[in-house]
Amino acid sequence: MRFNLVTHLHRQREFSEKTFGPGRRTAGVLDHIREELREIESAPDDLEEWIDVVLLALDGAWRAGHPPEAIAAMLAHKQAKNESRDWPDWRTMDMTKAIKHIV
Repeated sequence: MRFNLVTHLHRQREFSEKTFGPGRRTAGVLDHIREELREIESAPDDLEEWIDVVLLALDGAWRAGHPPEAIAAMLAHKQAKNESRDWPDWRTMDMTKAIKHIV
């Protein structure tokens, strides 16, 4: 099965608006993300919990007014941007803290 992110985002928006209502709902989306992060802390190997965070982030992005095509393009852009940055050697970093880019 081939996955198309833009098609998925259109489908997700239709479901989400019908199920949770229209509008930004930023506070509610963030509250739900925090809840899911706590669930990941309890079960870090549970793929479904990680995907819940991904879906909520995508929901927040379109609710903030960004069309599916822009979300997909930004995902690709941000990955390329991160790949072009300089990063410290992960072996020298505290693995319980975020590793931040140098430049």
